[in-house]
Amino acid sequence: MTSSDHVEDQAPNEGVASLMADAEVPLLSDRPHVSTGDLPGDDRVLDAMRRALEMVRPDRRGATSSVYPALERVDPDVVGIALTGVSGRVESVGDDDATFTIMSVAKPFVLGLIGDAVGAERVRNIVGVNATGLAFNSAEAIERMPGGRTNPMVNAGAIATTALTPGDGLDERWAFLLGGLSRLAGRELAVDHEVLTSALATNHRNRALANLLYSQGVITSDPAEAVELYTRQSCVALDVCDASTMGATIANGGRNPCTGEQVVDTVMCHDVMAVMATAGLYETSGDWLWDVGLPGKSGISGVIVALSPGKGAMAAFSPLLDAAGNSIRGQIVAKLLSQELGLDVFAARPE
Repeated sequence: MTSSDHVEDQAPNEGVASLMADAEVPLLSDRPHVSTGDLPGDDRVLDAMRRALEMVRPDRRGATSSVYPALERVDPDVVGIALTGVSGRVESVGDDDATFTIMSVAKPFVLGLIGDAVGAERVRNIVGVNATGLAFNSAEAIERMPGGRTNPMVNAGAIATTALTPGDGLDERWAFLLGGLSRLAGRELAVDHEVLTSALATNHRNRALANLLYSQGVITSDPAEAVELYTRQSCVALDVCDASTMGATIANGGRNPCTGEQVVDTVMCHDVMAVMATAGLYETSGDWLWDVGLPGKSGISGVIVALSPGKGAMAAFSPLLDAAGNSIRGQIVAKLLSQELGLDVFAARPE
């Protein structure tokens, strides 16, 4: 069942601040405009990636994440960059074979998978889609927003989204999530058990968020199981080529450009990218859009993914983070490649 044919089994929560959420708005034509375009067809893509790598490699500002002990022990000098086009073309430079845990970059992909399965509007009505303006792990956001709604890119909203995972029991629900993430990447992924053990031992705040969501009625299933699933999805291991291919699948309307499999409904991909643009880099999302002009998502392991609809996606991994928990080198790489390769969805020149 896809987001386009799901029939709601419950009434929307009160307070959804959008008239568009309450009624179907007809299209003006049967061929609405979609974002398309091509990456440069010569060596400019790889050349731009090499120059970006050379530019950011000496930058040693920032620090590795202290959220989970296992993340503090990563090599701070690692830098890997990859770009996957909607044609299936994959280019990578630097430490492109370095593996890392996906962390919060899992959030938009899990949103796509779950929205596809249970209905986009159900997720929107329960979880919310508006920016909080608060830190990614804020409990205040749950109490401040109507109905406890935040958005699927912050921890509270992501836990609420994961709580909607279909299936009977933990194992079946986890198989749904891991299988979906693997199809997005185009290969079988697995959990980094060292990081998972570290995260499960120290994720007290996420447990508190889940219990608060449960008390507000946002989560109606077992909150402990929701946190378990959320922590597992965050600890899936991959490399920059996997991450860029996952992003390119969403940017390609849900079809994996490397395997040809339709993984997520096309309309759902629009919804995923809209929320990424709204809150993918949390309270710094406005600065990100100003500088990069792309839907993006960061993770505290040091990974950043940026999507250019109809063209592809780039991923960068560098574990030195700024105060907001975003990769410093990754942000610079995204800005450089967005400008150099014509990826920015807001950029235009007069004809």
